[in-house]
Amino acid sequence: METTSANVSATVATPDVTARPAWAGRVDGIGPAHRRWHSAVNADDATTPGAAVIGFRSDEGVRRNGGRQGAADGPGEIRRALASKALDAGIVVHDAGDVMVVGDDLEDGHDRLAAAVSSLVRAGHTPLVLGGGHETAYGSYQGLANSGALDGRRLGILNLDAHFDLREASRATSGTPFRQIAGLEADRGAPFTYAVVGISEPSNTAALFDAANALNVVYRTDEECQERHLSDVLAFVAHFVDSVDVLHLSIDLDVLPAASAPGVSAPASVGVPPTVIVEICKVVAASPKLTLVDVVELNPAYDIDYRTAGLAARLVHTLTVGSHRARSRATAPTGPDAVAAG
Repeated sequence: METTSANVSATVATPDVTARPAWAGRVDGIGPAHRRWHSAVNADDATTPGAAVIGFRSDEGVRRNGGRQGAADGPGEIRRALASKALDAGIVVHDAGDVMVVGDDLEDGHDRLAAAVSSLVRAGHTPLVLGGGHETAYGSYQGLANSGALDGRRLGILNLDAHFDLREASRATSGTPFRQIAGLEADRGAPFTYAVVGISEPSNTAALFDAANALNVVYRTDEECQERHLSDVLAFVAHFVDSVDVLHLSIDLDVLPAASAPGVSAPASVGVPPTVIVEICKVVAASPKLTLVDVVELNPAYDIDYRTAGLAARLVHTLTVGSHRARSRATAPTGPDAVAAG
């Protein structure tokens, strides 16, 4: 029989966040064989490094960009979709709560998100930032930069997205985050190393393609990312990961086809198939360079049968499990030590 359980254990401490949500979901039994996200979140000591979920409840960037609002409710829906997913024993997951943008003060929200992300990175956690609009990425990046993790190291940003989000504007919007980041990377004397998978040519103006070329952005269009091109796409991603020291993965759910992800601000007419996005996430998760993840633009008001929320949760799950398994393999004893351990 299905029952529910809420986890109220001690949680990761971060500044400027709201109360941590309770996680609840299906319970089939007791013990690691029945482990699910809702029973694993915050079950470990807060100082134990792990994946740390943090929400950015913001619609302001989408509003400023002229999109349809509702993404502020995305973090809660992704958590609900994650809650009953099975989770390997040994995977440490924390919930660091939500940063909420109050009124139209996106800039203050960015500052508070940056403080929270910086605190998590310094504590050894991998932040999983759930948006919110794609303005989320700018606050996430600021937190990573402020943490010291980029000192003397080359950052690479891999964006799975139908849009470049390189717009110029007098204020931050959901269309400006990577243009803003390019400026801050220049300020720290670092190259802007940015790749996009899933670009929709009709959804990006000539000015945006010009901006991408001027900033040496590498990209693949949605047509170049269909399943028949999977090996080429994965090679593109692997080459990019190899070229950097620290990896920031940003996933805008509008990279997916509208039939698979209707609950976004700007549904895609073509998009990149979910199976391709999942395989990209596996490649990224296998790298110890992965330091920060954003999953953004879920708009529950326009979702159908929780399709978009379910896919978002699947991607977060894939990244969390894949990263844990890769690290476990990397630290497993080999040779004589493995024999002794066995």
